[in-house]
Amino acid sequence: ARALTPQTAETDAIRFLVGTQSLRYDNQIHIIDFDDENNIINKNVLLHQVGEIWHISTSPADKGVLATCYNKTSDTKVMTCAAVWRMPKELESGSHESPDDSSSNTQTLELLCHLDNTAHGNMACVMWEPMGDGKKIISLADNNILLWDLQESSAKALLSSSTALEGKGQLKFTSGRWSPHHNCTQIATANDTTVRGWDTRSMRQIYCIENAHGQLVRDLDFNPNKQYYLASCGDDCKVKFWDTRNVTEPVKILEEHSHWVWNVRYNHSHDQLILTGSSDSRVILSNMVSISSEPFGHMVDDDELSDQEDQHQEEKIKEPLQDSVIATYEEHEDSVYAVEWSSADPWLFASLSYDGRLVINRVPRALKYHILL
Repeated sequence: ARALTPQTAETDAIRFLVGTQSLRYDNQIHIIDFDDENNIINKNVLLHQVGEIWHISTSPADKGVLATCYNKTSDTKVMTCAAVWRMPKELESGSHESPDDSSSNTQTLELLCHLDNTAHGNMACVMWEPMGDGKKIISLADNNILLWDLQESSAKALLSSSTALEGKGQLKFTSGRWSPHHNCTQIATANDTTVRGWDTRSMRQIYCIENAHGQLVRDLDFNPNKQYYLASCGDDCKVKFWDTRNVTEPVKILEEHSHWVWNVRYNHSHDQLILTGSSDSRVILSNMVSISSEPFGHMVDDDELSDQEDQHQEEKIKEPLQDSVIATYEEHEDSVYAVEWSSADPWLFASLSYDGRLVINRVPRALKYHILL
């Protein structure tokens, strides 16, 4: 398995979706519900009979709707296609009842529409407009950016605009992220060693970070609280943080992994917490305080302090907190292809390795209280 996503529209129950990659069996989407109080994982399985799942993403507005990118073999050609699906009604929201007998009730996804890519090439990923009503999605296909409007309760996808990468060499997008800032009018894409920003209204490029990494860029993520900050990771084993207003140099570089870094994710509530997953089989949780929205910790009201404390507090405030690795998780024995924060619990995250092992972890309690108090 490579594909993992939180159920974005579900903000009460802790729920992740995993897509399988099997050549021999029908592929599946596993709906993973984590019961936080009892530390129990419940699982429901949906059949995804069209092929191996390379990417999965969920609607920000409708708990039942998701998109997948999958391999389809026709004649001798393998094509990566994308489609929008609906899960059965009774599985839409996170429930803690575990099914009586999971083998007998495997259900199938309902196909809402295909994102037709016959003219555009292989689909790399599908992104939903982050704050939207679930009607706008962007897909990256080979060197094309395609903006779709979903209509008639998502049963039809109209291509509303598109643009293509021009230039020499192998121009193919590997991944992209839709920025939650600027009224959701910007996306960032990765192709080869380059990171680019685009304006979705004009479909024009607004910034370009050439040679952002020494090798292929694998993943991107926007800081949820600082509108110009973007993280990237890649095959040079590095994670880099950029200010998109000045892209000549990264603001920070993390060099903790010993192999390709497949995934980087900002915590949605506390932007100093950064998760990365790599094919060195490790998941690393870092505390990047110096470039977070609270680089000096929480400010304290002056009225609450005595003079001596006051002086001490002022000194403390001037000194930014130190960046550090909080924890390294080594429960995986295979390449970690995906890490994701829960959309319901900011202290909880899941990681997925190629052998199909899903691990759910929490931010260490001491750090949680340090951030909150």
